[in-house]
Amino acid sequence: MSTSAEQVARLLAMVPYLRVNPGVPIAEVAKHFATTPRQVMADLRVLWMCGLPGGLPDDLIEIDMDAAEGEGVVHLGNVDYLTRPLRFTPDEAVSLVVALQAIAELATGPLKQAAETASAKLAEVTGQHEPVLLAVSTGDEELRERLVSAIRAGERVQLTYDGAARGETTTPLVDPADVQMRDSAAYLQAWSLQRRAWRTYRLDRIVEVTPTGEPAEPHGPVPDLPEGWFDASDGAVTLELSPAAAWVAEYYPVLSVEQLASGRLRVRLAVSDPAWLDSLLLRLGDQVAAIDPVDAGAGAARAAAEALRITDQFCDSLPDQEPGTDRFRGHGPGQA
Repeated sequence: MSTSAEQVARLLAMVPYLRVNPGVPIAEVAKHFATTPRQVMADLRVLWMCGLPGGLPDDLIEIDMDAAEGEGVVHLGNVDYLTRPLRFTPDEAVSLVVALQAIAELATGPLKQAAETASAKLAEVTGQHEPVLLAVSTGDEELRERLVSAIRAGERVQLTYDGAARGETTTPLVDPADVQMRDSAAYLQAWSLQRRAWRTYRLDRIVEVTPTGEPAEPHGPVPDLPEGWFDASDGAVTLELSPAAAWVAEYYPVLSVEQLASGRLRVRLAVSDPAWLDSLLLRLGDQVAAIDPVDAGAGAARAAAEALRITDQFCDSLPDQEPGTDRFRGHGPGQA
């Protein structure tokens, strides 16, 4: 007896097969799909209740069960809709365009070109010409190309990596294994020779990729990135906003709004792009009192910390000002 997943996969392939082979014996169907005649009969009884949405008699696939049970042959009817061209709804078209843009942003070479071409053609045939804004952090295209080439060739590389956690640049020697996406950011999964363990490197923090000419060694299965907040929460985020940020509930589509006794507003938003949420949180700043899930604010926190680090580096590079000035290092009398 097959599992439900196996039966669904078989039924999806069986319908077009039966349509182009009218009157095919059940024994031949069983042989073609590597199953038993008894299972084919069970599949036909399920297929009898399938068809177009609505469930009316004219919507369902017609099967001559008398011929199947008595003569051992299959005749299918009311399946002409299978030859009609598929038409996407606007939401389906936009979703596909976004997915193709994400592939084009992450891929390189022929795959990148194919995704861009498919996205343009889909927009043309569906009439979805309005721009779809997608913010994906995938790093420099040339560096990404080098990484992909090294992964395909099984070559060891040396990275120049700006780590946000320690605020320092390192040059790890790694065996690159895979590029993965999580919460609108691309990451390299690689084996660190120094750490002798798997490490994750964010692509937009890699500033140089230097091939070594040495072969990468096998290190077992590549670990998957942990599930991000975007996947775990289905993209829904709850913000507790101060009264000054109440405009968010009026400006953006929201799932729910709740006025709290403290005067704050609890707003639940549907987020389709984590990078958009990062920009909103950075704009609101301390007007956001709480966020759920908490990890949804990690991207904005990292961006803010990086901005502060760059600002500090810039200020450190400036010459000291005379005491009493109110610029950069000198903020008032007696301060250096």
